[in-house]
Amino acid sequence: MRARSAVVRRQVHGMAVVVEPTPTGPPPADVLSRLDEALALIAAVHPWRLVHLRRDVTEIRVIRFPCRGAYLRDVRAIVCELSFLGRRDLTAAPVAASLLHEGVHARVQVMATRWGWSMVRDAAAEERLCRRAELAFGYALPPALGAPVIARAAGALALDDASVAPVVDWAEAMARLDAGR
Repeated sequence: MRARSAVVRRQVHGMAVVVEPTPTGPPPADVLSRLDEALALIAAVHPWRLVHLRRDVTEIRVIRFPCRGAYLRDVRAIVCELSFLGRRDLTAAPVAASLLHEGVHARVQVMATRWGWSMVRDAAAEERLCRRAELAFGYALPPALGAPVIARAAGALALDDASVAPVVDWAEAMARLDAGR
């Protein structure tokens, strides 16, 4: 088991990235490499999405977290789960799709602020907007690379409102993660 490493700060494709390693998690170099692959894929397939990410998001935080990704509205940061980035049984496409998804949440917040819209949201409608962006990204990829992205996004789009945008108790989710459940 490795000793706990210090927080790593880097720029990846023009984005501030903070990696908080854990003793048993993947090394920072591995997750930064995967993040680089994912952002390069976005740049190649949907370059305007990378422009929006750079503009709308303050940083990407790679941390231990109870889901693949999240958007932290209060600090305009994307969370990307540490072990998800460390998985080598997945291509960079699902990682890129997750980043795009959270980036759409950021874009919605920026547009709401710009246009003076209330941040009272229809969470299910916003989640479907994010999933449609994932779906478009998946279809823009070569078929073998895009298939898992398309399947995940299409599956989510078929869910009812309560299932597509469930209310999550993040404290409980972190407690379960810490307990190994």
